Amino acid sequence: MAFYRRVGDVPPKRHTQHRRPDGGLFYEELVGEEGFSTDSSLLYHSHIPSAIIESRPWEPPDPTTVPNHPLKPRHLRLHDLFPGEEWKALDVVTARRLLLANADVRISYVVAGSPSPLYRNAIGDECVYVEGGSAQVETIFGTLEVGRGDYVILPRATTHRWVPKGPEPLRAYCIEAFSHIAPPKRYLSRYGQLLENAPYCERDLRGPIGPLVVADDGEAEVFVKHRGPGANGIAGTVLTSPHHPFDVVGWDGCLYPYAFNISDFEPLTGRVHQPPPAHQVLEGHNFVICNFVPRKVDYHPLAIPVPYYHSNVDSDEVMFYCGGEYEAREGSGIGQGSVSLHPGGLPHGPQPGAQERSIGVEFFDELAVMVDTFRPLELGAKGLACEDPAYAWTWSVRGYEGRQS
Repeated sequence: MAFYRRVGDVPPKRHTQHRRPDGGLFYEELVGEEGFSTDSSLLYHSHIPSAIIESRPWEPPDPTTVPNHPLKPRHLRLHDLFPGEEWKALDVVTARRLLLANADVRISYVVAGSPSPLYRNAIGDECVYVEGGSAQVETIFGTLEVGRGDYVILPRATTHRWVPKGPEPLRAYCIEAFSHIAPPKRYLSRYGQLLENAPYCERDLRGPIGPLVVADDGEAEVFVKHRGPGANGIAGTVLTSPHHPFDVVGWDGCLYPYAFNISDFEPLTGRVHQPPPAHQVLEGHNFVICNFVPRKVDYHPLAIPVPYYHSNVDSDEVMFYCGGEYEAREGSGIGQGSVSLHPGGLPHGPQPGAQERSIGVEFFDELAVMVDTFRPLELGAKGLACEDPAYAWTWSVRGYEGRQS
């Protein structure tokens, strides 16, 4: 995120001596992207940040996938994955259920009630959408207080942990990139400022409150997800440090975790139906993230407010339905906590009758997070486990009752 922040105790000149009250040195760490050629931050640690005393394997949540073959639309019911109260003993990191993935992005879902271990994703940035509940996200940069409707952007290799708060389950939709995640380039000036025509601005972004310095100076384990010999090239290691990694007394720069609430996204509307790029919020390599929020809809006198039928020639479309009523999907079984997958190569659009019902409607009360990928998505075992097998046939004029595959 390319705007500058300064938090805590930072020396006046970078790469110079910064001394503790006892005269010893703080340890400066540069956290940067793309080999010193783009955004970075400087962190000042009380202890050597590279010190470890043990390394052992860790098996991340099942990363294996199978192709979407034979090709068809899919409907996944995510709330079916966590029945009863098992969520109370689960955490946001180790209990994720993989839904969909390709070589650019992995989409998981989790319901949690317990603190996660310290965690670092060394493969790519993470964007976690909070469907419900609240949490404190503790990071080496400080803390983020997050709740329903928040996007939480965690840059690659940010050591952090999730601590759920309150009695409500923490429901998290996790988008893990193999790249960086940032605002769309077309929203930014050539120097990185969000433009006047962007649907949100820097005031809407909440940076970490800090610094967060843990008083307990004992050993600490950090669960690291990284590239390696595991399934799909993903492996895990638990690194033990002689000191807790939350020892940063100050930092400054343009690279850090932040939160953005979906209610602060200002939708762009028009006389006729606006295409999905009007709803874009973030992007990564070979994928984009959009959101559909409550808004006034098309006001041409002959407008049809729901989407026209369209073919995803170059992309797969994944829609996570997380609030309100989604007009185009009425009668399909889609509801709160549903995910639809419409793969490239197949036309898709509103359910039968939705176009006619939408005529004259002036406002849509809907909430959804969409990921479009430019390489085909495969299905994780947990995605298949919560599939509605009738969904693919719900556009058929002759009905679909009883068809299960």
